[in-house]
Amino acid sequence: MVTYPEGWKCDTITNIADITTGCRDTQDNKVNGRYPFFVRSPLVERIDVADFDCEAVLTAGDGVGTGKVFHYINGKFAAHQRVYVMSNFQDVDGKYFYYYFSNNFGKEVEKYTAKSSVDSVRRDMIAEMEFPYPPLPEQKEIVQALLDFDEHIDNLTELIEKKKAIRDGALEDLVSGRTRLKGFDGEWEEVELGEVSNIRDGTHGTFKRTNAGHYLLSAKNVFNNKLIITDDESKVSDYDFEQITSNGFPKIGDILMSCVGTIGRCCICDIDGVAFQRSVAFIRSQSLYNHFLLYVLQGASVQSQLLSSMNASAQGGIYLGALKKIILRIPVDIEEQQAIAEVLTVMDEEIEALEIERAKMIQIREGAMDDLLTGRVRLKV
Repeated sequence: MVTYPEGWKCDTITNIADITTGCRDTQDNKVNGRYPFFVRSPLVERIDVADFDCEAVLTAGDGVGTGKVFHYINGKFAAHQRVYVMSNFQDVDGKYFYYYFSNNFGKEVEKYTAKSSVDSVRRDMIAEMEFPYPPLPEQKEIVQALLDFDEHIDNLTELIEKKKAIRDGALEDLVSGRTRLKGFDGEWEEVELGEVSNIRDGTHGTFKRTNAGHYLLSAKNVFNNKLIITDDESKVSDYDFEQITSNGFPKIGDILMSCVGTIGRCCICDIDGVAFQRSVAFIRSQSLYNHFLLYVLQGASVQSQLLSSMNASAQGGIYLGALKKIILRIPVDIEEQQAIAEVLTVMDEEIEALEIERAKMIQIREGAMDDLLTGRVRLKV
């Protein structure tokens, strides 16, 4: 049980805020409407009528956003009939309430169910929730501290998106030959992917999963420039791994491509001793600079060919025969391939560093929020 500092109050939400719901249906939305329209998702719609004009905190009453979707607004808006609206705060800063409620309500609703997710929210789940709060001046200091974190995170996010847009433009210019790097003016040629690389896919078989052993990964693990493996991934025994990989398996440095479902995501394999399901192809080139090939495969020309070569199965995918026929346009000079790859790698490393900084800042913010909203850390007023 949390012990709050002297001078803090602890009440239930019903005593410090009005709790109601909206009155609109989803179909009431209007593209480019005059006012925000809060529905049961993170996406805010628009509408031409406003049922509220106040400072408010909102949360989804049911659907996939239950206990996860929160909004803050100060002004005119409308809300779905299954969205809860909390307003008219008494001795409480609305933004402070937003921070506390959004950080703690998910834990509160878990008390009412034994399942891993909550189907719906009843009014009393909100009304009876405990709400601790310091005097109003300290609330405002806490809000400002958290707003500073949010602003820094938003700025990093905006910078990352700008860097990605620049990188994507540079990739298209460089791998297509529209832009040539200084010192290179040699010929480019068209080749089939199968002519310049060996291509195999993962196992088509079914194997018993184990708690220990070798990872058995699939297309869901392959993202552009990242192979993501979590602790709960499927594993197979040493014996089954030998059976799966008897005809070869990816080595560190090979290119992995998702070829079922969301096809065309590519990364470099950076782990040894793993096996893949049929939804992943691994590509090993002896004649091209590997990182250059990675970027060519991510380019618009190859991605367009992959989409047009998809089979008509339920999941959608590309067969190895079609993958081998993909046309690449490449510089004959391998030094130009290396130079192009180096430019794009520097861009990717800069973006990755920014993403790491943002992730660290989010983690710090979460810790600061927990400390400030419980009074473990006090701010001078």
